[in-house]
Amino acid sequence: MLNKKVRVNIYGSLQNNLYSGYASGENLSSQSAYVISKRPVKDSFYGVVIAVASFKGMGEKLIVSTDGEIYYEPQIREKLSALKNADIESISCLYEKSCGAIIIYHEKNKYKTLLVKNHNGRNFSFPKGHVEKGETEQQTAIREIKEETGLDVEIVQSFREVSDYCPFGKIKKRVVFFMAQAFSDQVHIQKEEISSFMWVDLFEAQSKCTYENDLRVIKRAKENLSKIK
Repeated sequence: MLNKKVRVNIYGSLQNNLYSGYASGENLSSQSAYVISKRPVKDSFYGVVIAVASFKGMGEKLIVSTDGEIYYEPQIREKLSALKNADIESISCLYEKSCGAIIIYHEKNKYKTLLVKNHNGRNFSFPKGHVEKGETEQQTAIREIKEETGLDVEIVQSFREVSDYCPFGKIKKRVVFFMAQAFSDQVHIQKEEISSFMWVDLFEAQSKCTYENDLRVIKRAKENLSKIK
């Protein structure tokens, strides 16, 4: 249902460009929906399903926006928080945003970087996780690193790499990577999320990674080592 083009008939305006209505389209007939938008919408318009939410006692509803507008889960939840007695049990979103960092540990003229492998992943990459409500991108990266590795880090300013991709042709993912300096190499992994980790020499890290986006981040990190204390 995500990314499905639908026609929406509005029957109620709630507040802050939040509307209720019915969506219809190919293999879809008058399904209850909420509409969120950055600008007022007409009584009837064509939009895109950007989320599917299950509400306690209300069942499943589509979340629709005008084509081209991007909302991540925290923004959608914030918009829907204006609804009275609307308790969201689960939500799946078309757009997902994660933040993380390539972590550098500098010791005796050597630079090491931390690679982790998630339980549901096949390849090593960098610690990262979804943005939560009220967080900046850097705050998300710092929190996720602490949760997944136990490390306290300092973000290196003026380093930000963005990776956009669409796995399986549906969910549109954005990952923002920073560069972060660790002052210890004592890792305590979050066993629920991380299956294994390794510290590797930064100049050998490319041989351990396979994703093109990760290789690009490693290359940029090498170019910015002068920013590490």
